[in-house]
Amino acid sequence: MDSASTPADGDGEKPPHAVCMPFPAQGHVTPMMKLAKILHSKGFHITFVNTEYNHRRLFRVRGVDALAGLPGFRFATIPDGLPPCDADATQDAAAICQSTMTTCLPHFKSLLAGLNRSPSVPPVTCVVTDEGLTFGVDAAEDLGVPCALLWTASACGSLGYRHYRLFIDKGIVPLKDAEQLTNGFLDTPVGWALGMSKHARIRDFPSFLRTTNRDDVMLNYVLYETDHMADADATIYNTFDELEQPALDALRAALTPAAVYTVGPLNLLAESLVPADGPLDAISSSLWREDDPGLGWLDGRAPRSVVYVNYGSIAVMSSQQLVEFAWGLAGSGHAFLWVVRPDLVTTGGEAAALPPEFLEASWCPQEAVLRHEVVGLFLTHSGWNSTLESLSGGVPMLSWPFFAEQPTNSLYKRVEWGVAMEVGGDVRREAVEGKIREAMGREKGKAMRKRVVEWRESAA
Repeated sequence: MDSASTPADGDGEKPPHAVCMPFPAQGHVTPMMKLAKILHSKGFHITFVNTEYNHRRLFRVRGVDALAGLPGFRFATIPDGLPPCDADATQDAAAICQSTMTTCLPHFKSLLAGLNRSPSVPPVTCVVTDEGLTFGVDAAEDLGVPCALLWTASACGSLGYRHYRLFIDKGIVPLKDAEQLTNGFLDTPVGWALGMSKHARIRDFPSFLRTTNRDDVMLNYVLYETDHMADADATIYNTFDELEQPALDALRAALTPAAVYTVGPLNLLAESLVPADGPLDAISSSLWREDDPGLGWLDGRAPRSVVYVNYGSIAVMSSQQLVEFAWGLAGSGHAFLWVVRPDLVTTGGEAAALPPEFLEASWCPQEAVLRHEVVGLFLTHSGWNSTLESLSGGVPMLSWPFFAEQPTNSLYKRVEWGVAMEVGGDVRREAVEGKIREAMGREKGKAMRKRVVEWRESAA
């Protein structure tokens, strides 16, 4: 355990103690940290649990001070079951999902038992784990305390995952052969999916169902975790009812009697409840070293004139795709700020593929960028944190979904919420350039901007 001890309150009354554990990927750590800070601001003692791999990443990026904790906010770690590695990159999705599902429960139970034996912290009163770590439900039950799951993605994505078993029962999944990935089969409408958009096709559901193997690791991980969600006492969704009402209605029916709470967007809730420039500001969840020049580079430019580009913490692309995006951006005639992670490119390297002037930043404070008045469009992988932050900032989007529920988010942004367009998976510079020009100044772009401003007001 990595922190200073925190005694109980001086008057003898012990605060409630929430143990919060995110799935070990940046897109999950960020919202869990926001929720933990919100609970701390409401009087909870917090133990925030990272895997040892991510703990080491945070130490290298943030230093010991970021992990020292504060009175009432401590850090702890458990192993993830994978071989030791010090790479500064998100671990392989299938490997970490399989490992956490099969190896982490005894380590987490041991941690909870140790916390309850410690005289320096209050007894554990609840467990809050990621929806992808439902072993937390079993650990909490063993301890005799309630467990809430934080679903860090969209409600429509959650509902999409819950349909996986129906896809199997109907004989659609696993796919008959690999040709179905490219012959138009994925464009088959899915009109029978309760609560989902009437425009949904097979390709718009979370991507792990695109497999020819019934024993696929990710397919079975999703089946196990979504089935186990119903055993939790509550599920917390990082969304708001006005945005995803049909999906939330279907989820509430499916998860009964467990409670379903909508507390999003967590970025706005944390901003309103956690004091700015307070002691919690010293605690960061970013697994990447942030570059400050990005924000300064934006200052002084014309309002809504800049395209912001960030494909999140997991999405990867080929060197050729990187080049096509780059020349599409350059050809659009609009200035752009592009975040290029060190591990973004799967073949070759980004430095070899692009001139140095393209590399504006390796990571930056995205929420601040999206609230900057000069940003007029967000080219994004359509992860849920990015989607909510863009809606909160009133910035329309151009989507290039990569995997998981990102295709579902992209569908909803385009046809249900009217705030985005999509770049096809077969990236071509002419298409990128044309979509940017359309989104930044033509009629479609104006309509998107009007809708996203309405959603920003609703989110607030």
